[in-house]
Amino acid sequence: MIDQDKWSPWRSQGRAEFSYGCNSAWIIGVACNAGMDIGGARASLGGMSIITGRGDLGETDLLFGKRIAKTSLRVAALGAVDEVNAALGLARAAGTNAEVIGLIDAIQARLIGLMGQLACLPEDLGRYKYVALTAADVAWVEAEARRFETRGVQFTGWARPGAEGSLARAGLDFARAMARRAERGVLALHESGEEVPETVRLFFNRLSDLLWILARVDEPQPQPAQSAD
Repeated sequence: MIDQDKWSPWRSQGRAEFSYGCNSAWIIGVACNAGMDIGGARASLGGMSIITGRGDLGETDLLFGKRIAKTSLRVAALGAVDEVNAALGLARAAGTNAEVIGLIDAIQARLIGLMGQLACLPEDLGRYKYVALTAADVAWVEAEARRFETRGVQFTGWARPGAEGSLARAGLDFARAMARRAERGVLALHESGEEVPETVRLFFNRLSDLLWILARVDEPQPQPAQSAD
């Protein structure tokens, strides 16, 4: 059994969310969730506005007081992960299958921790002592993919997302495409000479497989209501 408890802090309600689009606010958000220090100061959103102005000159914050250009490969990778999370949100909001919704929540929790890892420059990875992806998380995604695959997968040719009229399934396909983009982003970052942990690189490969399966897995069809007569 893979330990799920380590991800529970990222699901806490009423705390700041990790959002790439908020310049320095997103790094404070993830730091609040993990109890991190940013540049020696304890992270807090108390009284802080999301509109900081710190990114007006084209730079954004990373953990441990570092700043980099918004056009960098690292920020591009962070943005791609945020897009996966947002696409999963569409599938989650449109879904009716409680099991799949719960699985999406577990994936989203991992994405937030993963963004914390990506928000560290290579020289700071040794200082990152908070929630991070491990080989067990990669194995979890693969196990979930195999579990759903055994239920039967609808495959009639090249994918045509949305053809079934299901917003939830189309959302899963959208998230799959975003996961492939995130995989390319972290690989490009790693190949540029900035180390990305192997677990992060493998996670998106396995995740895109899982999302492809979830968008096509056979589900029990609802039975017509029985007449009272």
